[in-house]
Amino acid sequence: TDVNECTSENPCTQTCVNTYGSFLCRCEPGYELEADGVNCSDMDECSFSEFLCQHECVNGPGSYYCICPSGYNLLDDSRSCQDINECENRNFTCTSQQTCFNIPGEYKCLDPVRCEEPYLQITENRCMCPAENPGCRDQPFTILYRVMDMVSGRSVPSDIFQMQATTRYPGAYYIFQIKSGNEGREFYMR
Repeated sequence: TDVNECTSENPCTQTCVNTYGSFLCRCEPGYELEADGVNCSDMDECSFSEFLCQHECVNGPGSYYCICPSGYNLLDDSRSCQDINECENRNFTCTSQQTCFNIPGEYKCLDPVRCEEPYLQITENRCMCPAENPGCRDQPFTILYRVMDMVSGRSVPSDIFQMQATTRYPGAYYIFQIKSGNEGREFYMR
């Protein structure tokens, strides 16, 4: 008569399966059977693939979980991270004069545009140099400020934005140039 080792002595640390004349040990999901055929040890799922989690994988007993960096939420798939838009959620500390601008993982408070002499402020982002002012003679007629977000990881080269001259002012000529912020020559115009 077969002796059921699983009920009499149960040598396995997790699951015991009786066989004719012997027994087998099995492990729960997330564990692997050690060389002794009896003990189970935790399996480090994070070491199998770097693609289990978008940001960081944390091994736990019998399983793993994903965590996101500060400023990101873990999505329902339990592996992907999504940026928290603090500006949309109204979770920011900008003053009433500043504009909240969401960036990956955080936000920035942008000060309002201030026009420098001899320019006059027309709108919140446009400065104009009046033609009757002698100091405006060799200056651009208007300066328009725009804030844009640029997603990292995009293929390059790629067009970021397009500007177009207008025929509204006959005899006017247009100069397009990158005035600042291109010290590393990452951007160019065509």
